[in-house]
Amino acid sequence: MAITVLREALALHPVGHPNRSASLISLAATFLTRFRHWGNDQDLDEAIVLEREALALRPVGHPERSLSLNNVATTLTTCFMYRGNVQDIDEAIALHREALVLHPVGHQDRSMSMSNLASALVICFKHRGDDQDLDEAIAFHMEALALHSVGHPHRSAVLDNIATTLSTRFQHRGNGQDLNEAITLHREGLALCPVGHPDRPSSLNHLANTLFTRFEHRGNDQDLEEAVTLHREVVTFLPVGHPDWSASLNDLALGLSTRFQHRGDGQDLDEAIMLHRKALALFQVGHPNRSKSLNNLATTLFTRFKHRGALALFPVDHPDRSKSSNNLANALSTRFEHRGNDQDLDMAIVLHREALASHAAGHPDRSGSLNNLASELLIRFQRRGNDYDLDEAITLDREGLTLRPVGHPDRPSSLNNLANELFIRFRRRDNDQDLDEAVALHREGLALHSVGHPDRSTSLNNLAIALSIRFKHRGGDQYLDEAIALDREALALRPVGHPDRSTSLNNLATGLSTRFEHRGNVQDLNEALKNLRHALTILTQSSPRQLMVHRSLATVYLLVHQSGFHSIGEDSDAVSLDAAMYHFKAATNIVSGGLLSRLRASLGWVFHADQYTHDTDLEAYATSMQLLDAYMSATASVSSRHETMKALPRTLAVDAASCALRRGDVCRAIELLEQGRTLIWTQMARFRTPFDILQERGDYAEALMKEFRDISSLLDKPPTERQDGTPRVNAEAEVTRYTRLVENWNKVVEDIRKLEGFSRFLLPPLFSDLQDAARDGPIIVLVASESSCDAIIIPHKEPPTSIQLPINLDKLVRLVLALRENIDKEASPKKTQPGLIQTLRELWDDVVHPVVENLDRFARRGSRIWWCPTSLFNFLPLHAAGEYKRGGKSLSQLYVSSYTPSLTALTGARKSNDGSLSVSFSAIGQNHPPGHSHPLEAVEPELELVQSLLPPPPIVFFTKVTSVESTKMRVLHTLQDNCWLHFACHGTQNIVEPFKSAFLMRDQPLSLLDITQRYLSQHEFAFLSACETAVGDLTTPDEVIHLAAALQFAGVKSVIGTLWRVNDATVRRLVEAFYKNFCGDGTMNSKRAARALHRAVQSLACDTDMPLDQRIVFIHVGL
Repeated sequence: MAITVLREALALHPVGHPNRSASLISLAATFLTRFRHWGNDQDLDEAIVLEREALALRPVGHPERSLSLNNVATTLTTCFMYRGNVQDIDEAIALHREALVLHPVGHQDRSMSMSNLASALVICFKHRGDDQDLDEAIAFHMEALALHSVGHPHRSAVLDNIATTLSTRFQHRGNGQDLNEAITLHREGLALCPVGHPDRPSSLNHLANTLFTRFEHRGNDQDLEEAVTLHREVVTFLPVGHPDWSASLNDLALGLSTRFQHRGDGQDLDEAIMLHRKALALFQVGHPNRSKSLNNLATTLFTRFKHRGALALFPVDHPDRSKSSNNLANALSTRFEHRGNDQDLDMAIVLHREALASHAAGHPDRSGSLNNLASELLIRFQRRGNDYDLDEAITLDREGLTLRPVGHPDRPSSLNNLANELFIRFRRRDNDQDLDEAVALHREGLALHSVGHPDRSTSLNNLAIALSIRFKHRGGDQYLDEAIALDREALALRPVGHPDRSTSLNNLATGLSTRFEHRGNVQDLNEALKNLRHALTILTQSSPRQLMVHRSLATVYLLVHQSGFHSIGEDSDAVSLDAAMYHFKAATNIVSGGLLSRLRASLGWVFHADQYTHDTDLEAYATSMQLLDAYMSATASVSSRHETMKALPRTLAVDAASCALRRGDVCRAIELLEQGRTLIWTQMARFRTPFDILQERGDYAEALMKEFRDISSLLDKPPTERQDGTPRVNAEAEVTRYTRLVENWNKVVEDIRKLEGFSRFLLPPLFSDLQDAARDGPIIVLVASESSCDAIIIPHKEPPTSIQLPINLDKLVRLVLALRENIDKEASPKKTQPGLIQTLRELWDDVVHPVVENLDRFARRGSRIWWCPTSLFNFLPLHAAGEYKRGGKSLSQLYVSSYTPSLTALTGARKSNDGSLSVSFSAIGQNHPPGHSHPLEAVEPELELVQSLLPPPPIVFFTKVTSVESTKMRVLHTLQDNCWLHFACHGTQNIVEPFKSAFLMRDQPLSLLDITQRYLSQHEFAFLSACETAVGDLTTPDEVIHLAAALQFAGVKSVIGTLWRVNDATVRRLVEAFYKNFCGDGTMNSKRAARALHRAVQSLACDTDMPLDQRIVFIHVGL
């Protein structure tokens, strides 16, 4: 109604009317009010249009121009917070600045203009993180405060603004003075808002939150006490139903929960639960805040359960504490079995460890505690695959068995547990002794569980499994027949309704299908299928055992397909094959089954879908890579991720791409390669996602971004590698903490994806996004798989082109081995290397020349190209391929080559190349690291040479770190402070543990892992004058783990590295030629590095004193 009236009023004030500007402002204000109430974009847009017109009617000199400037700026700020368009906030700040100019010192509205400008700068800081914005905002707020002397009616609001901004700066920089000053200002502001003042709840809340922050950082009880008292007053002051009522309840509950954790007073916990229940009652089903409120209540209830179940009632040394720990652990274990939540399993293990620690040798309950802890460790091993858990479980159960001699009532249980663990270890390590001991223990256990014993079915089941595996391992029909007979007896003891009936049905089906494979009796196959179908029907939707049954069904349907028997109800081979693939897929979707088991199921699906060229093969590959990515995310340490990659099929990504190429989908091939390669680097990069890609969408989006940033910061510092002697419980706690952080991080990412425009946030990129990597020149991706070797040329705008290369994987292996052999050989007296030349010729004929023949359409001669090799192609000097004969062709004559580990890495390098006019450049040298008897005499002269070839200040500000100065810590600081780097030192490639590859410094190595933990997003260039800095690991070639790649993934745009050992003479000549080409004209641009290296190598081509392997040892990686 109001808008209609105001529209009519505006119509009465046409253009030129003296009151039109006032009518425009009134109507705009009404639209803004409606927007804040309903959130309709059109209202916001119309308000801006009206306010801009009003501003135009108040030109420079108009007495009310400052008011219109403020109105437009404020609305643009609202627009930015809703839509995230940075142009809006930039314009708002500019308008606020103009308004401030119109309010010089002494003007009555100057303080308002300063406060408005300061608030806009704070918002801009939260989006961009520019410290200058924050410091300027604080300065304006301080000046505004000076204009609001004691007694001014608005002083309390200004105090609150300064204090809040200081708190923001504390959170950003950690300066305790900011936090202390914020508290002082909040106190003064609160004193100006006595009881009954409308702003008192807000002042109380701000002071309480700031005190709570200081308590978290310093642990002062008085801060916590005061925060709780203040939050109580807020809750008392606000009426039920107030918009801030639920938040106030939550704040008080959080303070009470924290005080409980600090002091252990159960009344605090009870009150916190009561407050969370009240807050929850305010949110109906469907309310966006209901889930958070439910989570708060659930967390507090679980805390009470842990402590009332009766740990809180018993101190650490109380005789009944271990019993309580055990009871709670058992409850958590039961819940894990039903829901599959890893947090329950980890907590159960922690509690069982505590119970065992209280049962020293000789304690009557020690054997029970040993058994309980071993059982949970075995479950975790089966879920995550960590050998430490399995070995520890065996050690614990061996001790437990010695405490239960013949005649002990629990000896059968100990025999069974130890036998199961030994059997599982046999399957993992293939040690016959483990298998034989497992069978012997199971036989003894079964003998102690005579007919009628309640645990006989378990003993029957376990011995049957061990005998089946012995049959598969050694043969002997009697083992298989005995296993099936035992499984039948076990099934008979588990009637309908028994919780383990599905397991017995599955085990019997497995034995029958194995016997069918060996004897071909279709009745066995019929019975196996019938049992598995029945097993599936009796399992609940949330049961993890569904995964096991689906995998068994897939195996049986494959046997049906292979055998051609269709009397069991299948119409054709195609139907049975489709059924097998359906069950493989179903197994991968059983979330409660655990990531590792789902990943293994997906790999089985991949193998068989590829084997039979089934139309689900691409889907199987994509699922496997998605599960592998998720499993890697939950793996805490970098070395653990690398070990995981080594244990899995190393050709998964290239095989997926090859499959896509066979189906003619080149774009999908590229997407799968990017998704499945460089996974270790991808994990690290995710936790460093820049925030400019997240548009601000109001308070909810801002809260999500803060949570994402905070958790990512914690995950970017993963647990340190476990050292020998580290207490197991400490290492375990670190891994558990990391796993929970990952779960929280995943939840935040899911919530961000629900925001409009962010549905693909951090998901594997689409080809349409990846193609932008070819903006400056085509990228050639080389794919090596068993089925074929292919090249894919990716231009910037046109569709990609695939080329099948005249080489196969076997020949590629021979080529890599020949290269290594020839590089290791000394050059002949004539400085020729005929073996190396022959290898480079083959590389030209079979790989590079077929690509060059197709490049003319996409790149002119002399332009830049990028190689993105996969698999064994990573170990070949593609840039050096050629005919090597008089008048012959070579790649270096035609194009300037660079390398990139992935398209994503190259895209990231391009994002922030600012080409600044002045650069900070550091040359770092180390000529005699520990363990090397002979110094590198050329290091110090090389540093001097680099300095002499660089432009002087103010273009380049040069720092030299000499061999005497280059400790690891000094170099790390130098690395952080300088965006242009030159290393001259020993480099080592650790083949077994590639993340320990390093530059050797004066005191200790600067490892690849050290580099990855630095954030170098502003870094432009690094020259690595050291040996083997760009050669990866043969066991995981597609992870591209070497020093040059580490620097690029850490953020360095352009890197020059070496493929093998390099000698001093080569380095000096090449360094001199490179820098003359790179910056000889007095300018610095990292994008010129590739061409400068190309020209430097060409200038050395006629140098007969330099062996060929030394002329081609350097490569360029990146921009």
